[in-house]
Amino acid sequence: MPLRKVGITGTGSYVPEDKITNADLAKMVDTSDEWITTRTGIKERRRAKPGQATSDLAYQASVRALEAANCSADELDAIILGTITPDMNFPSTACFLQKKLMAVNASAQDISAACCGFIYALRTARALGATGDANKVLIVSAETLTKYTNYEDRGSCVLFGDGAGAAVIEPTDNSTEILDTWARADGYSEAAMSMVLRNGGSQSPFSQEALDNKEHLIIIRGREVYKFAVVRMSELIRDAAARQNVPVTDIDWIVPHQANLRILQGVAERAGYPVERFYINLQKYGNSSGASVGIALDEAVRDGSIKDDHLVLLCAFGGGLTWASATIRW
Repeated sequence: MPLRKVGITGTGSYVPEDKITNADLAKMVDTSDEWITTRTGIKERRRAKPGQATSDLAYQASVRALEAANCSADELDAIILGTITPDMNFPSTACFLQKKLMAVNASAQDISAACCGFIYALRTARALGATGDANKVLIVSAETLTKYTNYEDRGSCVLFGDGAGAAVIEPTDNSTEILDTWARADGYSEAAMSMVLRNGGSQSPFSQEALDNKEHLIIIRGREVYKFAVVRMSELIRDAAARQNVPVTDIDWIVPHQANLRILQGVAERAGYPVERFYINLQKYGNSSGASVGIALDEAVRDGSIKDDHLVLLCAFGGGLTWASATIRW
């Protein structure tokens, strides 16, 4: 059976109302607005309420994506949710989301690919749609990273925010199409442990000792991450353009993982692509891991930056280590 053409028919996003500004962080740790802005480009980030779970954020983004796609929840064949901050170890957060949406006909699964979660989910959804295994797939990436942030570590606590991005993937009969996806991982080098949340898994079960050692909080080694990110992200851009047989400058918009402005500037320079055509909103939301690409994509669509027939590249890097891209004709 020939593969079907698959595209994105609707996007949605959600960020909590509560903001953490650089001034707020300066009251918690030895830092300043100038220090944070100069090193990251971030001005503020969003924080989920104490009772607000990852699935709650995912639900809000999903409702907006379904509305944009003119799709009801009971039409969904599958829900794929990328997160590293699940509601529980199990059941999957996708199952909690399924219940909230009342998507009674959908399968539900989580993907753990850190900041690549949205693109890994999109890649899986594209395969399901292209082969005919599913007609309508909801992809979501949602994170509540502030619940796992060490607010005594000024190097990492300034980075993270909460949010969710979503999209509906289905066969299309117009020019809209997911043209290409790509994903890789490096779990074998020393750098693989440069972004880690140890506690809660079988290797480091919950214990008082783990809590005392702060193993329930995110650890990140920024120098290693920077080098990895600049190299891999620039490769993603050049290789994606080559697979479409176009120069990189023919890509209308790049929607990257929103980690750090310095990283994005380094990637743009190395890839030979104007940084002005990176869609950047990290100044408002910080690093929301896998949710960041979905949030940025939805904003770019809704504010009119991304238009019909644009060639759009999504790209991300994250813990694992993972890196991934998706090329889309809008």
